[in-house]
Amino acid sequence: MSREMFRQMSKPVSRLALVLFVALVLLAALAAQQTQSAQQATPPSYSAIPVEAAKQANPVKSSPESLARAKKWWTLDCAMCHGNDGNGKGSLAADMKLKLADFTDPTSLKEHTDGEIFYIIKNGHQDMPPEGDRIKPQENWDLVNYVRSLAKKPDSAQKP
Repeated sequence: MSREMFRQMSKPVSRLALVLFVALVLLAALAAQQTQSAQQATPPSYSAIPVEAAKQANPVKSSPESLARAKKWWTLDCAMCHGNDGNGKGSLAADMKLKLADFTDPTSLKEHTDGEIFYIIKNGHQDMPPEGDRIKPQENWDLVNYVRSLAKKPDSAQKP
């Protein structure tokens, strides 16, 4: 094979090698970007709640008035996922195939402070969007009272 033929054949091969190399670099960059996006999309855990927020005491006493105010918000914003009675089986949760806590179970929120619940309502958690500044702090505390009120009391017949 002559040198001239070798040069003519090596040009397409080197161009192909260059194109493949560039494609490989672009694919690697795209994969890294998707991995980074997936890591950023990971929802925060309960441990991400600031200690000061978790320690915050509920300044709104649970009362029929507080629960009535909260029920309006619950019906508008919460029941579609958490269910009318708080069992976690709202229509939107079912459509999205979400597994939500059953607030009618007295143990579901036993380990959570009012401050943590307030923080979650305000800032959201996992698939739950935040209420943010849409509701006033008192209304948020009303919702904390309402969520707590959803827990079914154990029957006195079941007590030993």
